[in-house]
Amino acid sequence: MKRSFMASLTDLINLNLSDSTEKIIRRIHLLHLGFYFELDMVTTSGVVIELRIWSPSVDYVVFGGLEEVEEEWWSGKIGGSGLDIRSKARTLPGPVSDPSQLPKWNYDGSSTGQAPGEDSEVIIYPQAIFKDPFRRGNNILVMCDAYTPQGEPIPTNKRYNAAKVFSHPDVAAEVPWYGIEQEYTLLQKEVKWPLGWPIGGFPGPQGPYYCGVGADKAWGRDIVDSHYKACLYAGVNISGINGEVMPGQWEFQVGPSVGISAGDELWIARYILERITEIAGVVVTFDPKPIQGDWNGAGAHTNYSTKSMRADGGYEVIKKAIEKLGLRHKEHISAYGEGNERRLTGRHETADINTFLWGVANRGASIRVGRDTEKAGKGYFEDRRPASNMDPYVVTSMIAETTILWKP
Repeated sequence: MKRSFMASLTDLINLNLSDSTEKIIRRIHLLHLGFYFELDMVTTSGVVIELRIWSPSVDYVVFGGLEEVEEEWWSGKIGGSGLDIRSKARTLPGPVSDPSQLPKWNYDGSSTGQAPGEDSEVIIYPQAIFKDPFRRGNNILVMCDAYTPQGEPIPTNKRYNAAKVFSHPDVAAEVPWYGIEQEYTLLQKEVKWPLGWPIGGFPGPQGPYYCGVGADKAWGRDIVDSHYKACLYAGVNISGINGEVMPGQWEFQVGPSVGISAGDELWIARYILERITEIAGVVVTFDPKPIQGDWNGAGAHTNYSTKSMRADGGYEVIKKAIEKLGLRHKEHISAYGEGNERRLTGRHETADINTFLWGVANRGASIRVGRDTEKAGKGYFEDRRPASNMDPYVVTSMIAETTILWKP
C-alpha cells in the first residue's frame, strides 16, 4: 500500500507539463532559481469523463467534525463548511473539447440530502472542462452544477446566481479579475491532527514555518508540489504555492481569472487536492481555525480589480469600491464562510469580524491595498475577510455585485 502511494505521488510530482502548457514552475531559492522534472506521459486508448459535483453546506451540516460518506462512484466529506466534493465517471465514444458537446447526467439526490427518495434525480449540467491529470491522455474533468428535473437550480447551486451577475452587461464590461489565495491544513488521517505535529502535542511556536524549508519546518511538500503540477496540467490558472505561518498549513493561489472562471478553477483545484491527499492517505481541511490558541487560521484572501481600477486614475475607483464594501460589511461577512468568527479575531493577521477597516500594506485590515497600487495610482485590492471554506462563486459574484452594480 505504501509503495503504491509513493509511486502514484512520485508520478504526479514528475508530471510532464511540456505537452500541455507553456507555463513552468519557478521555485525561488535563496541562491538560485529553477527546477523541472520530466517523465514520459501515460496515455490511454479510451476517453473517460469525470464529473465533479459540488454540494455546499445547506444540506450537510454536521457539527463537531467531518463525516466520511461513500456510495458507489460517490465519495465526499459531509460537514458544515460547504466543501462537499463528489464525483463519478463515465466513458464517451471520443474526445470532447467543449461543455456543450457533453450530455447532461444525473445522480441520486436522496443519497446526498438534496432530493426525496420518491423523486430522487438531480440533473447535472456540464459547465467547464479541464484536462485530467490522473488518467491523462484525452481524459477530462468536467465542472458541473445541479438542477431539478424541471430545470430549476437546486438551492445549493451557487454557480447559477453567480453566472447571472457575471453576465450582467455592466459587470462584463468591467472584466473583473480575481486572484484567490486558498489556504488549507493537512491532517494525519487517523487522529485529525496537523501533519508533522506530535500526536496530542505541539511543535515549536510560529515563526520559522512561513515559506520555510527543511524537514523540521515543511511537512507535506510532496503533496503540495504534486497538486501544483497537476493543476498546471489540468489547465487551472494556478499562480503559485507557499508554506504558511502555522506548520502543516499551505497555500495555493488561483488567478488572475476572469468572472465565473475564478470559481470554476478554484473548485477544480480543491477537487484535485482532495484526490491527491486521498492518494497520500492524508486529510485536507479547509476549516478557518483548525487549531485553537496562538496559531494562525486559514483564509481565502480574494484579490480583485476591474478594468476601471487597472486604468489610469484607478486608485480613486478602488477607494470608492472599498467604501461600498464597508457599507455592506455584515452582508459580506455572513456569506464569507462558516466558522469565520473563530478566525477573524483581530489577531493573527486579521481584522475583528465586527470591524471594517482598510489600509495600505496592512495585513490586519479587512481590505489591504498594496504599496505598488498606491504608487502607480491604479491596480487591485485584497479582501482579507473570506474564510478558507468560502464558496468562490458566492464571494466573487458578491464583490462584483457590491462594487459595480449596487447603488448605495
